Amino acid sequence: MSHGENTAGQEPAARQGRVRRARQWFQRARGPGHERHTLLVLGKSTLAATVAWFLAYDVFAARSPAFAPFSAVLTMQVTVYRSLLDSLRYVAAVAAGVAVQAALGFLVGPDLLTFALVALVALVIGRWPALVPQGSQVATAAFFAFSTYVQATSAAGKATQLGQIILLVLVGCGVGVLINLLVVPPLHYRRAEHGIRTLAHGLCDLIGDLHPALREGELDAERIRHWRARAERSETLISQARSGLSTARESLYYNPRRLFRRHRVRGGTGFEGYRAVLEALERALHQMTSLIRSLGRWETDREASLPSPFLHSYADFLASVGRITQVLAGLDEDRLSQQAREVGELTDEAWECCRRVSAEAEASGLPLADPALPYGVLVVESARLMEELQHTGDVLRRYTERGARGRRTGTRR
Repeated sequence: MSHGENTAGQEPAARQGRVRRARQWFQRARGPGHERHTLLVLGKSTLAATVAWFLAYDVFAARSPAFAPFSAVLTMQVTVYRSLLDSLRYVAAVAAGVAVQAALGFLVGPDLLTFALVALVALVIGRWPALVPQGSQVATAAFFAFSTYVQATSAAGKATQLGQIILLVLVGCGVGVLINLLVVPPLHYRRAEHGIRTLAHGLCDLIGDLHPALREGELDAERIRHWRARAERSETLISQARSGLSTARESLYYNPRRLFRRHRVRGGTGFEGYRAVLEALERALHQMTSLIRSLGRWETDREASLPSPFLHSYADFLASVGRITQVLAGLDEDRLSQQAREVGELTDEAWECCRRVSAEAEASGLPLADPALPYGVLVVESARLMEELQHTGDVLRRYTERGARGRRTGTRR
């Protein structure tokens, strides 16, 4: 087969692959998730830009109508609260830029030195922390205002054109915020769940690698360094989970959908429960990091070999902890009552394993009080880890009980 025939045969296959991936993407977009959110943002941004252009071009007959749709798209943020906040910052930034140009333009005149002064002052104002992340728009607005200013032929025309820039920005921001508020206003309850699930999944995977190695006594220095690096990298998962929780909480502000009965029950105290679960998981991860460091301390002195019965009991304990994190890795508000019961049952089992660790350490006569050896630290870390997981289970139980009471109260009403 020639090279040309081979290429010709590959093109239809590649095209079919692209079509298949596109079809799968749109199928996923039918349900809740990133794909659906992307389509909503694209549709709402298109609608906002179109309405803003119509108002600027057809209604106001503006000379620079593009300011309005640009502003509308810029304020189409992930939450209604952020849209409002960013639109206020953007309007302030544009107003500052136009004011700088107006002041220096009318005082000094439209020459190169004026432009340099406008650029300098606008860039300095743009560094004001209150305008972040819209600070760069001060200079952008000042440059566009300067261009409009030098093209106008009269003082009245200059003032009118500069005022029109601010008007168009107000129109665009208003359209963007209203459409984000009225057309499927974004609620991101699931982001809180997703962050906690991801963090719990990372902890579950780490424990899943650790307890079989403990049971087999395979605790070489390289493996312990790998576990420690994985535990330290999990700080990124903690940051992502915090960000997801913050976005979920923020999505309630000024959002009319939170007034509906379903979202009112879910959003009332749920994020406080998620926050407590996240903090408990974070502390549990830190306890795992400390536990791995203790194993690394033992590795430096191979003569102080950990006895097999103690290793086996500790492996059983970590396996029971892994089953708890496995449930948390599938956290789902629709099944939270069932999952809270599962966590409670698994926590009781893990406490039994934790007590067997202490009993085995005492039965083996291990020097628990010797700070140079890891036995006492490992026993203490097991108890601390269980306290965090117990707290996690208690938080879930209290939250589901409050949710059940809220649903009963709503039904009676």
